Amino acid sequence: MDTGLIHIYCGDGKGKTTASLGLVLRCAGRGGKVLFAQFLKGRPTGELEALKALTQVTVLRGKAMTKFTFQMTADEKKETCQAQTTLLQKIQDFCEKHHPDLAVCDELVGACALGLVPEEQVIHFLKGKPAHTEVVLTGRNPSPALLDLADYVSEIKKIKHPFDRGIAARIGIEE
Repeated sequence: MDTGLIHIYCGDGKGKTTASLGLVLRCAGRGGKVLFAQFLKGRPTGELEALKALTQVTVLRGKAMTKFTFQMTADEKKETCQAQTTLLQKIQDFCEKHHPDLAVCDELVGACALGLVPEEQVIHFLKGKPAHTEVVLTGRNPSPALLDLADYVSEIKKIKHPFDRGIAARIGIEE
């Protein structure tokens, strides 16, 4: 790739991570070097197991959140902010050193919207990324500043979801 663009997959619907993983598979299938990083999430999932089989994909994960931010003490929120910000720094360092063709930052938009990662640091990363690296950010509630930087913005809207009927996440489908 000559020019790496910026994608945002946002909205309240199911499928933002899934869409980003489709791009991971497409890029890896063409021999591209991929970084897949997850903010906020910590549970084991089927997609992470599958990514282990792809040697050109590197996976980075932050410290899993065990509570919603509104349930956290000030110390817990501070610790969570540090962990999420450290993950963004690891992504930035990886991109500077390895120049991946694709870097997916799953739930970075959400981490930003929750105030867990400084938006200025995200903008600095996006503006300073290697020129050929394509970047995907996922999550709810992107700021106008992030939307302005993006070349692609896709909103995934929930119409109906089994969770609303009390059906928990199922292994192999949502996990």
